[in-house]
Amino acid sequence: MITFTPETVDFKKTTTYSAQNRHNLVRIDNLRTPGMQEDDIFTSEEFEILIEKLKEAKREKRTVTCFIGAHVIKCGLSRYLIWLMENGYISHLASNGAGSIHDFELAYLGGTSEHVPTAIEDGSFGMWEETGAWMNEAIKLGAQKNYGYGESLAHYVDENPEKFPYKDDCVFYRAYKMGIPMTYHVTIGTDIIHQHPSADFEAIGKTSGKDFAYFCQSIKNLDENGVHLNIGSAVTGAEVFLKALSIARNQGAMTKYITTANFDIIPLGDYRVNIGQDKYEYYYRPRKNIINRPVSMGGVGLYIYGNHEKTIPTLYARLR
Repeated sequence: MITFTPETVDFKKTTTYSAQNRHNLVRIDNLRTPGMQEDDIFTSEEFEILIEKLKEAKREKRTVTCFIGAHVIKCGLSRYLIWLMENGYISHLASNGAGSIHDFELAYLGGTSEHVPTAIEDGSFGMWEETGAWMNEAIKLGAQKNYGYGESLAHYVDENPEKFPYKDDCVFYRAYKMGIPMTYHVTIGTDIIHQHPSADFEAIGKTSGKDFAYFCQSIKNLDENGVHLNIGSAVTGAEVFLKALSIARNQGAMTKYITTANFDIIPLGDYRVNIGQDKYEYYYRPRKNIINRPVSMGGVGLYIYGNHEKTIPTLYARLR
């Protein structure tokens, strides 16, 4: 009989570096500000339908859930997300682990998005002391208090304001202050803070699991005629939403006539027709998990095809 003895890497041997002098591609001083540039620059038939659905949802006090990919933060659009929450167009905001990291770095450092092609060459990619140490500390402290992942980060910022001079542009912190859930749905091994000696995977799993429960409740609250947006999350957002929707319907939630909208830059053509497995579009998860399957019994599934730097500012301008 062969005995398998697995070996594990010792994370404590990892070298970390201060982020204070790091070159950042996204900075507080180059974030886009609503109303400070030409915002109303995008249109499509689907977009017009979505605008009316969102206005109706706000008027009728219906739930609007939104899952963003980290690139929305990297496009400098944080202030637009904050405006949408402040003005009643997002009831629950969610993202993946990378979304939390970029938002956290902007809050303490005033910059995020390192230059990966050069950093990966010498093993310095993601090895930023403050990011890893502080985020992992926040998550461990939050796990001890039975917080979710997003709650844990927000409490940490709130309790250590001297570390976060740019917290007013921090999406999860502003959501917390508004009483709006901001949840993070983490895949172990995908985020730079998992590379650090301080990573506590039990705490990460516990807090992100709590966030999934929060998200499922918000999907239940979509009820009839709620709206779900998936902005730039081609895998995590699409998969998490479909599982949450299944749980909601399993527990009797009336989510037959919801509106779903996927924002991305992948050309899909006629995204409502069935396609075979010989087409690459078949394997694009949002097509099935956001646009088509959730509204198979009714409702409306939309695709907003365009660059986030055009679609999100226009969303703000039209709703304003």
